[in-house]
Amino acid sequence: METIDVLVVGAGLAGLHTARLIARQGLSVVVVDKRRSLAAGVRTTGIFVRRTLEDFDLPEHLLGPGVRDVVLYPPSRREPIRLTSDRVEYRVADMPGVYEHARRQAEAAGARVRLGMRYDGSVRGPVGGWRLVRLAGHEPVRVRFIVGADGARSRVARDLGLDVNRRLLVGAEIVHAVDAPASVPTFHCVLDPRVAPGYLGWVIEDGRHAHIGVAGYPRAMRKGVRHLLDDFAADAPGTHAPVGPVERRGGPIPVGGVLRRLAGPDGLLVGDAAGAVSPLTAGGLDPCLRLSELAAVVTVAYLRTGDARELRRYDGGTLRSRFRGRLLLRRAFAGLTSPALVEAAVAAMRGRAGRAAAARVLFGDGSFPDVEPTTGGRTLSRPATG
Repeated sequence: METIDVLVVGAGLAGLHTARLIARQGLSVVVVDKRRSLAAGVRTTGIFVRRTLEDFDLPEHLLGPGVRDVVLYPPSRREPIRLTSDRVEYRVADMPGVYEHARRQAEAAGARVRLGMRYDGSVRGPVGGWRLVRLAGHEPVRVRFIVGADGARSRVARDLGLDVNRRLLVGAEIVHAVDAPASVPTFHCVLDPRVAPGYLGWVIEDGRHAHIGVAGYPRAMRKGVRHLLDDFAADAPGTHAPVGPVERRGGPIPVGGVLRRLAGPDGLLVGDAAGAVSPLTAGGLDPCLRLSELAAVVTVAYLRTGDARELRRYDGGTLRSRFRGRLLLRRAFAGLTSPALVEAAVAAMRGRAGRAAAARVLFGDGSFPDVEPTTGGRTLSRPATG
């Protein structure tokens, strides 16, 4: 039976980044994912925010043009608010390309990535501190530690007795090529509880493709997210006629904040599985990279020393305390169920104070706290994918 130090379940950005950092420290790492191709089952628009662009070395050729402008629309779509930053705030990435790049980097560090291999549960071994992991259609493996990077509804979290996400949005998106890219790249955001209850509808282009999506609380989406998306896409602002095939993406988005119990003696959680998503903006790419760095440091230290105190550094409660305000704003946003209320809220943003508050949310640096993953006075990573 094969024996490995760390099994990473999920070959998304969080899983591949964590695997790379751990493998660089000389531990044996295997990544498994039920998908046979990293281009399949993409669930994110791929919007990277300025902090990520500044702090991590993302592959330039996989990033679209810089976006400085955001336009906020009320339910009526009348008198939208345009906010313009003096810096590039967003860039949309070719996510299949980013995943493949991260895979190559993980493999170059020594990790083995096995696609088409589904995690099918694990149990603690009788002796030695191992877990026996079942892989559907394959021989089981013995694992010292499991990293759950398997999404918002994590099977690993349940198997290891860790916390699971309870507050979820569901999102859906249409992606298609355009032959007339926007002259000024713009992020269009429509606040309308009839279309996206508790969140928003969006349109953004990456220079080659348009991304049109909606997300909201599923219990309030009586028509279903797919029908709401089709209705929204029919007259969404800032769109061009599609060219070629249309790709559909979608999936759950955790918005309850970082989970409290993230780690135990048999493993830990990263990415969406850990709730590492900004509770207000629902952005997950920046949090997944930052939390993955701490996860790698803690995993390496724990496996090298066997000291369970190392796991205390991976504390979700501490992280949650750093953005209580955004959790409160998320609850307030969820309470705007009436188009009239949202119309009034957007009207309040037209004043100087309202515009400043909106700009802080959209252009600020407080999306996710730094976790300063250090060991022996140095970080395990940076650059993240370069």
